[in-house]
Amino acid sequence: MTSLYDNIIFGPVRSRRLGLSLGVNLLPIESKLCSFDCIYCECGWNADHVGRRRFNAREDVREMLSEVLQQMVGEGTPPDVITFAGNGEPTMHPDFEQIIDDTLALRDELCPSAKVSVLSNATQIHREDVRRALRKVDNNILKLDSAFDGTVQLINKPQGAYTVERTVELLKLFEGQFILQTMFLRGEYEGQRVDNTTEEQVEAWLKIVEQIAPRQVMIYSLDRDTPCPTLEKVGREELCRIAERVEALGIVCSVA
Repeated sequence: MTSLYDNIIFGPVRSRRLGLSLGVNLLPIESKLCSFDCIYCECGWNADHVGRRRFNAREDVREMLSEVLQQMVGEGTPPDVITFAGNGEPTMHPDFEQIIDDTLALRDELCPSAKVSVLSNATQIHREDVRRALRKVDNNILKLDSAFDGTVQLINKPQGAYTVERTVELLKLFEGQFILQTMFLRGEYEGQRVDNTTEEQVEAWLKIVEQIAPRQVMIYSLDRDTPCPTLEKVGREELCRIAERVEALGIVCSVA
């Protein structure tokens, strides 16, 4: 059963990848707003959540985050990480850079040991303000699920113009200062076979990883409900074999 996050601040949750994570949702609380419509998204299909589409106000985000952080610190359980995720793509928010600045200031004041992370599908990194904001955070985690446009169209269903080639060129602008995240899965969607774990897929993806040389790669598979019920989780052993090939390139790779 897919579901939306019902508040600006959610959690904390124990993240497979990040530790005790306090979530920040910049997207509408009663609907989903995303530049992708991934067949594996835990929030469900975009079309199923077309309610009031209003970004959460910068002031509300700052106020609620401050309140929750003060409470957590007061209870002796500060978060390991403050993570921007939620009901869609956080970098679509028009005040994204300013919100990141607010968050870093609150973090430094209230819980300086916490990291700030952003989970992004990388569709907005053509915007200089978004790239600037992402360079400021501890973990800018940017998605690329396949080296092939056809597979991206099938798995991620971009809602606007998107090419792997253009995304790769933009990722190079970070000069390695980012974490690449890839979801591996297989199954079927609308009568088409979905599988980004074939040798052709993995080999092409590895060539891109070598080109863009991120400081870390995170690979994972399905862990929560998906809107497409015919998808299959890739086992940890198989993911570890892919991770070994990444590490052979001299790049740290974690399996979640």
